[in-house]
Amino acid sequence: MTSSLELLQEREQRVLCRTYGRYPLAVASASGCTLVDPDGREYLDLLAGIAVCNLGHSHPELLAAMRDQAERLIHVSNLFYQEEQLILAEKLLATCSLDKAFFCNSGAEANEAAIKLARRYMRKVKGREAYEVISLAGSFHGRTLATLTATGQDKVKDGFAPLPEGFLTVPFGDFSALERAVSGKTAAVLLEIIQGEGGVRPLTDDYLAAVQELCRERGVLLMVDEVQTGMGRSGRFWAHQHAGLRPDVLTTSKALANGLPMGAMLCTDEAALGFEPGSHATTFGGGPVVSMVAAKVVDILLRDDLPGRAASLGDLAQGLFRQVQAAHPGKIVDVRGRGLMLGIELSFPGQDVWRGLLEAGFVLNLTQDRVLRLLPPLVVTEADLRRFSQALAEILEKTT
Repeated sequence: MTSSLELLQEREQRVLCRTYGRYPLAVASASGCTLVDPDGREYLDLLAGIAVCNLGHSHPELLAAMRDQAERLIHVSNLFYQEEQLILAEKLLATCSLDKAFFCNSGAEANEAAIKLARRYMRKVKGREAYEVISLAGSFHGRTLATLTATGQDKVKDGFAPLPEGFLTVPFGDFSALERAVSGKTAAVLLEIIQGEGGVRPLTDDYLAAVQELCRERGVLLMVDEVQTGMGRSGRFWAHQHAGLRPDVLTTSKALANGLPMGAMLCTDEAALGFEPGSHATTFGGGPVVSMVAAKVVDILLRDDLPGRAASLGDLAQGLFRQVQAAHPGKIVDVRGRGLMLGIELSFPGQDVWRGLLEAGFVLNLTQDRVLRLLPPLVVTEADLRRFSQALAEILEKTT
């Protein structure tokens, strides 16, 4: 008998482009931290749609905000003033040291906006022919032509040459290499505070402070990609706040509207001078519905101190995972991350472990072939994390 999953797979092969390596799982519904497949089996979601559903699935306050706004206004385009955008911008900017917002639809678009802003600011405001953007090996900034060129992973660039000029990649965490790369052509340095796709690799606070000082000395914009690390994920509202940074540009998306397509590029008043009417735009960015849902997300994150909750649960989780590491010597190389952005690096290819966890009812990610990446909703419970830790221990016990 053909299963529900097999029927979906057959239909997909007929009608969709083959751009995704799907997990062997279909999701029919979700609530809180629980995913349910078409046959009614439940899974603990430790991925949150890849750091998207920070408030969990089907949050009642977000559903109410979506419904209420949709009954008033869904779309009129950015040719018109829309108070919903202003409400969101005011709330979002109050969480950081930045002054202006540009709304779009995704993290890649947010990073595109940042790249365009950096180049135009240098040429039109500073009068400098500076256009290069420097990023780090292992980084991931998106899949548009510009953002995949900025990405420090060759696999995402395969087959897309010729790529745009003006991008340099330097080794991860090597300040001397970055310092040598900065030149009169440099417009900006673009960093992830914690690399996600790169294997949950945090940059040290000392490195980040040194990069900020270098950018100030050389007149280069410091841009932080918080598409995955932002919105409370790291244990602070923004991950750069751990190091006391004051970036010129910040990008975010993923968890901004908890599952609706939403992105934002935030910047200082000075950097914002690089844009003027007509220099950048989007049809759908900052629409009324997504703006009001995102504004409610900010309210809930602050009201319930979910960044603080992520910090404490993240510490607990790392402690649990290190206990598993100690009990199974030689199988776990490292446990790392911040808040509820966690990586468990195995000493061997992790596909079998990842699949075993999925079969046991735990949804998470495997990145860089060996790193189990956990990005659970920030409403995950201590009991959930303990259940996962026990399951991991049991699977590693059977792994030779």
